[in-house]
Amino acid sequence: MAMKKLINNPDNLAKELLEGFVLANSRKVALVRSDLVVRAKAKAQGKVALVTLGGSGHEPALSGFVGEGMLDISVPGEIFAAPGPPRVLEALRLAKRDAGILFIVLNHAGDVLSANVATGLAEKEGIKLRRVLTHEDMSGGPRGESDDRRGLSGCLPVIKVAGAAAEKGYSLEECATVAERMEAGMSTLAVAVSGATHPCTGDVIAEIPEGMMVVGMGQHGEAGGGTQPLKTADETAEIMLTALLDDIQAKPGEELFVMLNGVGSTTLMELYLVLRRVKQLLEARGITLARSLVGEFLTVQEMGGFQMCVGRLDAELKALWDAPCESPAWTAK
Repeated sequence: MAMKKLINNPDNLAKELLEGFVLANSRKVALVRSDLVVRAKAKAQGKVALVTLGGSGHEPALSGFVGEGMLDISVPGEIFAAPGPPRVLEALRLAKRDAGILFIVLNHAGDVLSANVATGLAEKEGIKLRRVLTHEDMSGGPRGESDDRRGLSGCLPVIKVAGAAAEKGYSLEECATVAERMEAGMSTLAVAVSGATHPCTGDVIAEIPEGMMVVGMGQHGEAGGGTQPLKTADETAEIMLTALLDDIQAKPGEELFVMLNGVGSTTLMELYLVLRRVKQLLEARGITLARSLVGEFLTVQEMGGFQMCVGRLDAELKALWDAPCESPAWTAK
């Protein structure tokens, strides 16, 4: 696959994209020390701060979710690479407060390693924090073996409800409880129909034969659940939703959210077709589609396909989902 990207020196790519990102969203976010994305208007010190980390190249995530009612600080790494522990520790120091820090980490080896080292150092310095690990990718293994499950776009509903809780003045333990309840009740499955290239090297991330699709592919082209012939929107929706509902053991009468996250080149037209079928399938099972979200939130360059995330909502989680927020990639009034 030939790479067709408008970039400059690959060595400066992460730095330059952060500069442009902040310029485009200057009323909502700012840069600190040139590589930490923070809220343009800081949250009150008496409220819990939310911090996360992750590689660049997945825009708008994760820095796109810094803002009122969402994250306080994002620590972006280089392209598809976790930031090192020293930068993560800088962010935790910057966020330090008596109310504490909720540290949200996606389950990827590099992210977890940096988070573990930085957390240990922060705790020695007396920084109060709780870590929440998102690992909702069902293709990683059985539900009881969560350590093998990757963190995908399901981190975003977790950030949304936890961020709203923090904005409302919940304690650190209460914010963590909300985040963990949301995470425990959800599952994500990805489908890829075309691959992508690494914007710094031009290397192919994943090769998918013409007319085929891969269900279960990871964020960086990791192996999925197997290659199969490309299906229609309705057929794909049924394959994915059936697996996800089985994974969370959804029952008639429950209320669920469904998030469809386009990963790069799949159009909104296609995602809307999938959501339409999802609602039909849920109604047939006696399950309510309580909330839905469709768009590009955590991408993989020009990869084609999407991630479907499904999760339970109770009255409190619905209220937090609906609470006001203002970030570059998710705004609710």
